[in-house]
Amino acid sequence: MELKNAVAVVTGANRGFGRHLAAQLVERGAKVYGAARRPGTVDVPGVIPLRLDVTDEASIREAARVAHDATLLINNAGISTGASLIGGEPAEVRREMETNFFGPLAATRSFAPVIEGNGGGAVLNVLSALSWLHPAGLGSYAASKAAAWALSNATREELAPRGIAVSALHVGYMDTDMAAGVPADQKVAAADVAAQALQGIEAGLPEILADEASRYVKQSLAAAPQPDAD
Repeated sequence: MELKNAVAVVTGANRGFGRHLAAQLVERGAKVYGAARRPGTVDVPGVIPLRLDVTDEASIREAARVAHDATLLINNAGISTGASLIGGEPAEVRREMETNFFGPLAATRSFAPVIEGNGGGAVLNVLSALSWLHPAGLGSYAASKAAAWALSNATREELAPRGIAVSALHVGYMDTDMAAGVPADQKVAAADVAAQALQGIEAGLPEILADEASRYVKQSLAAAPQPDAD
């Protein structure tokens, strides 16, 4: 998919990784809707603020009506509560799944007819190396990203006949607010990951592995699970 003259909707475009994506899309010649719960917080030059709350299906449908010329949807908005699946608050587990899985699902369902009607295009889901690696302390987040990986694979098959490619971006730690507590030498620059993501969309890659962590974890999927030490 060529990004010059594409029309992109980027969720969570008011900060962090989404802001980098929106800015780089503008630089590549795309028209960009920056979606956020509070559109007034979207301040990227050249980006059109768009109200969209990924946990509110009515707002998603309205955003799809407003951005009726969209050819690219980037499901970037997400949260990490740090909840474990057994000891964590059930409300936090549900909130993470609502945001990280049901939100992208609802957005894809609403925007797929729009993108198809505009001649086809693409969807990018921003995932994680934790789609495949599931540490207990981040069980809720990992479960939501694993579900979003399945979402990416299933919708890729379902939307291909409608002229819509689906890509999944996997990365370990990015230098954003979500990873503020992670040592700097373990993080990759969000701007670099954004550039890789956009190159992957243009190349039609089904999966974009943006760093060594995601590549290592993906290669390790075939290994047998190891029993916990006593």
